[in-house]
Amino acid sequence: MIDESHGLSHAMDILLYAHEIYKSELILHTELNTQELIIYVSAILHDMCDKKYMDQDDGIREINQFLMQHASCMGLSDEEITVVKDIMKTMSYSYVKQNGFPSMGIYQHAYHIVREADLLCAYDFDRCMIFHMNMIGNGDIEHAFNDSVTLFGNRVFKHADDGLFLTDYAKLVWPEMQKNAMLRINQWREILKNNAILTV
Repeated sequence: MIDESHGLSHAMDILLYAHEIYKSELILHTELNTQELIIYVSAILHDMCDKKYMDQDDGIREINQFLMQHASCMGLSDEEITVVKDIMKTMSYSYVKQNGFPSMGIYQHAYHIVREADLLCAYDFDRCMIFHMNMIGNGDIEHAFNDSVTLFGNRVFKHADDGLFLTDYAKLVWPEMQKNAMLRINQWREILKNNAILTV
């Protein structure tokens, strides 16, 4: 079962980031004008096949069935459904770190828009803590905090250095998002240092 860290709120957040990146990229890449729906569908459904919660192939099959059933009312062609699935299968941080960026042809920019929108959502430190509390299973906020700090240090705070941001929008906003995440970490560290709460 997908917990709230990857639930509807996250899907809405990535959709909003994808929209902002899309608007920025459209100025230089006018071909994106015909790919807007692909971007939005990929963004809002991307965690429905997340390997942290399910077998990815099973998730992709369910997404395919859903999209085929609603293709006509959504205005998606068979080719576009295939592109949506390809984006979702290859956009995760772990996939890119292991395999690099896939070759998506004319949909390459659409792919990066969705992928980078998801990366920007990763700067939400509270969301990371919620995920770890659910994974631990006992609501241990102190362990969730420590695990989240480690993940941010090993991954999130290295996104830019690892060359994962290619769009102008992401390059513009990530420094402020990182600054806010560091502030949030320090706020939680202060709370936990004072032993105000240890479990929820």
